[in-house]
Amino acid sequence: MAKIPASIEVAPKQAIESADLPGLFPAGSRVYITDIGTDPTDMLVAAAKRVKSLGYTPVPHFASRRLTTKAALEDRIKRTVSEAGVHDVLVIGGGLEKQAGEFGSTMEVLKTGFFEGNGITHIGVAGHPEGSPDFSDATAIEALKQKQEWAKATGVNVRIVTQFGFDPKKFITWAEGLKAHGIELPVHLGIAGPAKITTLIKYAAMCGVGNSISFLKKNAMSLTALAVGHDPEEIVGPIEKQFAANPAGPIQQIHIFPFGGLKKSSEWLVERGSWGKNSMQTSAMAASH
Repeated sequence: MAKIPASIEVAPKQAIESADLPGLFPAGSRVYITDIGTDPTDMLVAAAKRVKSLGYTPVPHFASRRLTTKAALEDRIKRTVSEAGVHDVLVIGGGLEKQAGEFGSTMEVLKTGFFEGNGITHIGVAGHPEGSPDFSDATAIEALKQKQEWAKATGVNVRIVTQFGFDPKKFITWAEGLKAHGIELPVHLGIAGPAKITTLIKYAAMCGVGNSISFLKKNAMSLTALAVGHDPEEIVGPIEKQFAANPAGPIQQIHIFPFGGLKKSSEWLVERGSWGKNSMQTSAMAASH
């Protein structure tokens, strides 16, 4: 069965300082660099530079509602491109009730023209298979339609990168159901890597994925699960079957949230074959989607 390719994310400080990073992922792997609005541009650029220097594809986050001014946004984009060779980014809402600066949504950030005007060719946007406490499902679908129209108008390769969750059936139904709404963007499904159950519940609460908490508690709160921890294979297995059965379908990749640590997640990906002997080739293919 075809193994589904993977990407992973790191915090800027990890990207700059971690001694584990060299050789940890296959060459060309997308390594997302998180932005919670507190790290200065210098740090995000330094993080992207190190990720690039190690042979990976840096994908810095731009959290729309956490951004300040248009000038600061343009400067950050220009610097990540010129100093770190970035061509791929993730643009998300940012989750603040009150916006920090000039931007209230991802579309407002995309419409500046700064990304495509400075050489960004690939952009990830957020997907919410389990819904969001901040907006309705109808609003989320409308937003994805707008982003797809923007992609067609600009020629930028746009993909959907989802929040993490624990119900593979819900993930598959959501991804396969996008076509009925006229949305045909490729989907990268968010998966929590190996971690303690208690750690996952903490992150699920922080990220507002309430359905995930219920699912975790219902399906994984046995003494065995608490002792052994979360096994992502229970989620990835069904998703990978769908990917193998419908390789031209919406589900094209998994995106790993390494709550249990980068090394642990990478070792699991190598063991399962997503980052195996042919991982360099797989990564190059994944980076082109």
